[in-house]
Amino acid sequence: MPFAFVNGQKLFYEDTGGPEPALVFSHGMVMDCSVFAPQVAALQGRFRCIVWDQRGHGQTADPQQCAPFDYYDSVADLVGLLDLLGVENAVLVGNSQGGFLGLRCALVQPQRVRALVLMGTQAMHADPEKTPDHHALFKAWAEHGLSDDMAVALEHYVLGQGFAGAAAWRAKWKRITPPNLRQSAAALLLRDDISARLPEIPMPTLVIHGEHDQPVAVDRASAMAQGLPHAQWVQIPQASHTLNLTHADSVNAALELFLAQLMK
Repeated sequence: MPFAFVNGQKLFYEDTGGPEPALVFSHGMVMDCSVFAPQVAALQGRFRCIVWDQRGHGQTADPQQCAPFDYYDSVADLVGLLDLLGVENAVLVGNSQGGFLGLRCALVQPQRVRALVLMGTQAMHADPEKTPDHHALFKAWAEHGLSDDMAVALEHYVLGQGFAGAAAWRAKWKRITPPNLRQSAAALLLRDDISARLPEIPMPTLVIHGEHDQPVAVDRASAMAQGLPHAQWVQIPQASHTLNLTHADSVNAALELFLAQLMK
């Protein structure tokens, strides 16, 4: 298994190789790099596709411990991974928290970002109306484990209803350990609001959002798209939060069109 040792972290990643530009896919909270399997399957061979597990997630996570971190630490991890793989700059494709770190990378390491693709994400801080429920979920989960009822509720929240592969994700969520859950939740809920800095991000950007995204309301994502100088907006009907997995065909079509425009 490929691991990158950067910033004191042992990061799991997969790299298809292939022609530039490199596409680097960053997953959402409580997900892992396999969530982008539909995009890698569609694009490998034509682009270099790199996926990775962030701190506290997937095969990067140490079950026994996780030091406090924020999304700027994740940006440093990403840049370290790019350095190790010899990638000068990349198209950063992120879902949810993967978009949070993509935006921050564009602010603090703009020379490493050729373009952005943001799915199910926003520039604002955590929604104050939803934060108490999120705190309660993470606290109960860390202290007592993820019950079946909680797992189903989480499934509907991030995947929508009726996704055929949901059982595999519920099983993964049950294996998340308290140290990783607590630090990942803190990074999510305590993130900064970068809305005012969006005009500083000049890269071509594609914003793809689900019509029925619950974690990130459509108006929050739309405000982000309007604040970015060179953003395109695509809304996917009936899609929820993790739309790159549940509505892969529609997402892939939008992504391929954007990449074709970028390559002209």
